[in-house]
Amino acid sequence: MFFIGSHDMRVCAAGNLPFVRIWMDWRAASASASESRMRLDHDIALARRLADSAGAAIRPHFRAGLASERKGDASPVTIADRAAEEAMRRILVAEVPRDGIAGEEFGYSEGSSGRQWVLDPIDGTTAFLAGRPLFGTLIALLVEGWPVLGIIDQPILGERWLGAAGQPTTFNGQPIRTRACRDLADAAIATTGPHYFDDHDGEHFMALAARTDHKRMVMGGDCYNYAMLASGHLDVVCESNLKLHDWAALVPVIEGAGGSVSDWAGEPLGPGASGHVLALGDPARLEDAVAALACGH
Repeated sequence: MFFIGSHDMRVCAAGNLPFVRIWMDWRAASASASESRMRLDHDIALARRLADSAGAAIRPHFRAGLASERKGDASPVTIADRAAEEAMRRILVAEVPRDGIAGEEFGYSEGSSGRQWVLDPIDGTTAFLAGRPLFGTLIALLVEGWPVLGIIDQPILGERWLGAAGQPTTFNGQPIRTRACRDLADAAIATTGPHYFDDHDGEHFMALAARTDHKRMVMGGDCYNYAMLASGHLDVVCESNLKLHDWAALVPVIEGAGGSVSDWAGEPLGPGASGHVLALGDPARLEDAVAALACGH
């Protein structure tokens, strides 16, 4: 390692050496990296407070015999869903007013910063209504359309997974890893339920499931399945018809734990994603899983 002082800079400048330009570029890049690091730390702290506020809004309603309504797509929604998203939105509007917001319950608000917070206050409302703590609050930050920060929060069990670009995913503050899977035939696969697939997608899913250890297949779980994959308890999660608020938070969490998240063709999820999601604990199985999905008729 070496250091450059002001005298060295004057000598280099006098000699018109390109090294001066390299050094100045390095200093600029270092300053930019430091600013980015500080901004990410701020965003992580903000995301944690969003999750805390959502949990505080949700917990009083759990197993409280809530009534539910049906949205346009026939999925259920409760006062807890709306209260949790409103709590998060209030914080974002007050603290990052230039950032956009995309929420499941209250739609989109445009921003001007190139950043967008994506909120799903209760992913798994059916499980919530059934008194099963397998739902979660999903919070993601997108920069230019790509997820860079994600939280899966289970407010009843006090479980929180946090993934951020360039950092290992943590579970309640401790780093976690997905598990290795030597062969697709050894994989434990999960999905929320067969009724979420149309006939065409269902055939492709079953083609994949047939290549796994399907006797260990898990049905139900919503976002909790992806959290279990990140923690090394599942190997594959495969679903279709997911919206941005369903999958955006999952990407940083799983990738930061060593796994992969893609569409059914193996392409990264980003702007314009189709809603077909394939999550793997061991990215080495991606080619096998994509080939199996393609075999459905």
